[in-house]
Amino acid sequence: MKEFEGKAAVVTGAGGGIGRASAMAFAERGASVAVADIQIEGGAETVRMIQEKGGNALFVRTDVSDSSEVRALISKTVETYGRLDLALNNAGIGSANAPTAGYPEEDWNRIIGINLTGVWLCMKYEIQQMAKQGGGAIVNTASVMGLTGLTQICGYTAAKHGVVGLTKVAAMEYATQGIRITAICPGFVETPMMDEAAQIAGVKKEDFYTALAGFSSAKRVGKPEEIAAAVMWLCSDAASYVIGSTLVVDGGWTSGYVLR
Repeated sequence: MKEFEGKAAVVTGAGGGIGRASAMAFAERGASVAVADIQIEGGAETVRMIQEKGGNALFVRTDVSDSSEVRALISKTVETYGRLDLALNNAGIGSANAPTAGYPEEDWNRIIGINLTGVWLCMKYEIQQMAKQGGGAIVNTASVMGLTGLTQICGYTAAKHGVVGLTKVAAMEYATQGIRITAICPGFVETPMMDEAAQIAGVKKEDFYTALAGFSSAKRVGKPEEIAAAVMWLCSDAASYVIGSTLVVDGGWTSGYVLR
């Protein structure tokens, strides 16, 4: 029997990158997966990839900053699969690059709305459903920028710090109801968001990733599948006593600097 056989999972931001890799990993382990993303084409492609491998998935277009759409996502999942057991709240966007005093207010509001409020809204309705069933596992995607700071991206850094704190509070509140809530902090990973960052910077993708690799002890950037593997563990029974924790998967980036 597969690890998540008979269970249902929701993955937001599943149209590519870490979200897609995680949705596929859930399906490979037997879960039925609700693939959520604002990008219809990417989300539909993820569903196709899961189904092509014999998995069970549906796509629900979802703007996580809109509470009515998040409610609809959870309702559609339960309507289709009869339950909700696992969730990865992964949807997020990159940040404007500007010093704090010059950071555009519209960019601040947008990134907080999606990267922080979106995680809270998803948890809100996931928890309500899981509480009815007697338990579940939720993982929130934060970032190494939720543990440290980086100049020029105050909005992103604030949102990801918020995700870490929000995870701790919710985990304490619902642990006795059988709902385990944790967060994951990826380092630099090969994702469409990072590809876009390279494009905005006017740098070739290969050169951009080479530069980012220099920040990690491993001297390479991560793969989405490596982050997904950590998510699977956090959602599994093997992590049954892991509550409110933040798992860092960054190739050693936050450990310090390596002298060569």
